[in-house]
Amino acid sequence: MTADPAILLIKDVRYRWPGRTTFDIDIPDFSIVEGESVLLLGESGSGKSTLLSLICGTITAQSGSIIVSGTDIAALSPGQRDGFRAEQIGLIFQQFNLLPYASVMDNILLPLRFAPSRRARVPSPGETVRHLCRDLGLPEDIVAAQAGTLSVGQQQRVAAARALIGAPPLIIADEPTSALDAATQATFLKLLFAQAEVNGSTILMVSHDARLAEHFDRCVQMTDIVTSQQAAA
Repeated sequence: MTADPAILLIKDVRYRWPGRTTFDIDIPDFSIVEGESVLLLGESGSGKSTLLSLICGTITAQSGSIIVSGTDIAALSPGQRDGFRAEQIGLIFQQFNLLPYASVMDNILLPLRFAPSRRARVPSPGETVRHLCRDLGLPEDIVAAQAGTLSVGQQQRVAAARALIGAPPLIIADEPTSALDAATQATFLKLLFAQAEVNGSTILMVSHDARLAEHFDRCVQMTDIVTSQQAAA
């Protein structure tokens, strides 16, 4: 049987923050196959945010390769990385990063302004947004509301809809459930996974909360894939 192809493949990556001489991050080998939901667990300072930034191409490693959807992002120019990220990766931020005075509709459609191929997969934007809201447990008429007037739970689901629209191959979620109770977390994850499956998207979520592990196909500890060490003097 042929193994499922990797949507993310990291090999021999090493990164050192500019100006810092006492901290390296080494990632010898890490991969995620298409369609997986993976929880990456780690405490503060374990390198979770650095790893996400490397995968998204907002920072670049000094060595090694990071291949997303078959493309080594280290080989791209800064402008190409920005375009690639918009097309290939849907992001759910810990603080959601919604535009508070813009409507829910405008917030969800925002990524499509920077991703022509992703936009082409959404032939009826307004209808698609309403369906996403409905599938994520939001009333369809919420699309006209200002994002800043919504509850935390509603903002979280709008952020998820924004990441999912246009079916990007990889969804990256940075602790999006940290402000929710356990029952609301479980409901949100169930809805997110169901929609990602419809879209054919893979999910990588980072968190410090080990209780979330039961909801994912696979749980990985940062300490199992990342080596942090003191740099040589």
